[in-house]
Amino acid sequence: MSPKTAQIRLVSSHPEVYEPCDDSFALVDALLADRTNILDHCPRLCLEVGCGSGYVIASLALMLGQELPGVYYFATDINPHALRVTRETLDAHAVDAELMCMDIASGLEKRLAGMVDVMVVNPPYVPTPDYEVGREGIASAWAGGENGRSVIDRILPVADRLLSDKGWLYMVTLTTNDPSQICLLMRKKGYASRIVVQRSTEEESLHIIKFWRDSDIQLDTKEILTTNKSVPARVKDSLVSQFSQLSFWRGKLIRSQRRRVRTAAEDHSIQITAFMSCICLIKSQSSKKRIVIDISSGVGKDRVTENPEPIFLSGKSTWSPRH
Repeated sequence: MSPKTAQIRLVSSHPEVYEPCDDSFALVDALLADRTNILDHCPRLCLEVGCGSGYVIASLALMLGQELPGVYYFATDINPHALRVTRETLDAHAVDAELMCMDIASGLEKRLAGMVDVMVVNPPYVPTPDYEVGREGIASAWAGGENGRSVIDRILPVADRLLSDKGWLYMVTLTTNDPSQICLLMRKKGYASRIVVQRSTEEESLHIIKFWRDSDIQLDTKEILTTNKSVPARVKDSLVSQFSQLSFWRGKLIRSQRRRVRTAAEDHSIQITAFMSCICLIKSQSSKKRIVIDISSGVGKDRVTENPEPIFLSGKSTWSPRH
């Protein structure tokens, strides 16, 4: 049986709370894709920053609940309406989490420092004027300031302080957020990274990135700091290529889809031409035969009949000539 996630029909809502959308679904899909690793990881404490409707934290609790019943779940949001909606969503799914109204995790940095094993964040990443960042209500869910990075850049050091030695961070980013540069910033703190899910819509290209502490990177970082060396070019190239390859394959997919559409249109045109040619041929014949023409294949079959009246069938057209 596939692991459970929160059901949309049971997710509560409020006019001032961000509802589950493509980014929420992509984040939950990333957690599902990495679920086996998370279970092997045996987290004791999971935290969502910016819980909104509660869809993500409820899904995480559901997908881990049966195998890991002793996990503690925490969720924060700056919007008090979001906390009420999240509580209703959790109750509807019979799961629980401790909810706190705060900016990012300002009240938890001492209490949970170095204790969070799984942290999930769908931050405000939409590029907006800086004055829109942190506004009350639903705008706080998407307003990300210049390049959509104002809140993201504040979350990264908080995550570094909260995550345990084995802690994992899953974060939603947009192409315009420059995710490769985000990965470089985290690498300087000793974190490796990889893209778990990449999803493109008509409006945006999303990357769900997983970060974790890497001892080899931490050693490299210490060496860089002590020798004042810059990040090796091979590291930058590796990170940049990870995202450029996604753009390359996305382009190939779009071009492939366009070719299929053109091919289908050409095939349809050929079928219509074949159908019309058959009609012209039938009209020129002198026998009283009913000609059955399969429109989907353009193939005509003769059947002798005494009834010359036209008959129309679903998916096929039969027509008999008059003289």
